[in-house]
Amino acid sequence: MTEQTAPTETTAAESLRDEDGALRPHFVEAVETAIFAGDAQRLRELAGELHEADLGDLVEALAPESRPKLVELMGGDFDFAALNEVPDAVRDEILEELPTETVAEGVSELESDDAVAILEDLDREEQAEILEAMPAPERRALQRSLDYPEKSAGRLMQTTFVGAPPTWTAGQTLDHLREGDQDALPDSFFEVFVVEPDRKFLGTVFLDVLARARRSAPLSDIMLADRRRVRVDEDEEEVARMFERYNLVSTPVVDANDRLVGVITIDDIVDVIQEAADEDIKALGGVSRREEIADPVLAIARSRFVWLFVNLITAFLASSVLGLFQGSLQKMVALAILAPIVASQGGQAATQTMTVAVRALATKELSRSNALWIIFREFLVGLLNGLAFGVVTGLAAAAWFGIGALGFLIAAAMLTNMIAAAFGGILVPLALEKLGVDPAVSSGAFVTTVTDVVGYFSFLSFATLYFGLR
Repeated sequence: MTEQTAPTETTAAESLRDEDGALRPHFVEAVETAIFAGDAQRLRELAGELHEADLGDLVEALAPESRPKLVELMGGDFDFAALNEVPDAVRDEILEELPTETVAEGVSELESDDAVAILEDLDREEQAEILEAMPAPERRALQRSLDYPEKSAGRLMQTTFVGAPPTWTAGQTLDHLREGDQDALPDSFFEVFVVEPDRKFLGTVFLDVLARARRSAPLSDIMLADRRRVRVDEDEEEVARMFERYNLVSTPVVDANDRLVGVITIDDIVDVIQEAADEDIKALGGVSRREEIADPVLAIARSRFVWLFVNLITAFLASSVLGLFQGSLQKMVALAILAPIVASQGGQAATQTMTVAVRALATKELSRSNALWIIFREFLVGLLNGLAFGVVTGLAAAAWFGIGALGFLIAAAMLTNMIAAAFGGILVPLALEKLGVDPAVSSGAFVTTVTDVVGYFSFLSFATLYFGLR
């Protein structure tokens, strides 16, 4: 007889999802049915043991009117951390429908960083109302975190950590972890922070070091005194870069007096990196960094209007160049056919350079110290590609229209525009950042205008002069 083992958490989670990773429709339907019937017991059986990420996906998959009902029916079995897994618009709709007491109770059960993530986007009045309904210790801790600047380490950190004085031995510390108040410990942690009575940070003892040390060894002898740390007001993206650079899994957070106030762990940093990448992708497309798939139509249209309008203005500017050569275009139709090829190729090359430049600026890989070299490198890339595509385009144009000189002219224009694309793709983002304008959002329209204007003007002016079309 073979022994049967209980299904693992991973297996249970996988059974909810199809081969594409989406929640199975029959599972979502079963939850909807239980909500409609007001069957709290059935809901707990279906969703009570779900991981917060799976629960968040379930919430998003439900009909809007079912979402707050799910939270209320599940009661204390609903993990409010799941609300950090759904789009902001969905979370806001749920919180608006729920009673303040329900939200306060759910948030008070979370780690401080998860609780802050839920509360920070609410209006001040709503925040105050929810905080007022919470127990005093949790309220004070969350209020301190919310008082830190947005996108700072103070907002990102969790305020529950394991601290011990330097005089404690490894044995005392281990006994404290095993036998102390388990509710006072974080859900997961990687290190014990060594602090003085006034919470001044002295160093760190990682759990593997603690487990291997002699029981009689004082923490002051086995701690890492030069542990990398961050200031409470440091920007979260700077913290993320430090994690990436030094392969950290956690880091202490200290105030201006070097007192320990919290800890940031890798799971929080993954969210920061993902959010930053998501925002950059949206910004490069001229889309608001805060736009989400669940946003209402009117809000999306309004947020996209500005840069579409800017793009329209720049498009008129590029088209005005064609107006300067109206006579030439009427005399030689081939110019009207070939001119967009030069502009289009330059636009694509500029977009490639711009994408690399904007990302390098965001990650601080492009700075004053290496800017000249990067500009020169992009010039060389533009020159080489300009020569290559100039030859290809020139031969194709000459063969197409049977005019050898036309091939030479479009090759010269292609080279000119590819070099302009290289300079525009990097200089425009650099200039915008210098002016304090977000280059990710603003660069696209201006860079495309540069290549359109240079592409049309160079090709049509070369052809007009050579063929004497004026």
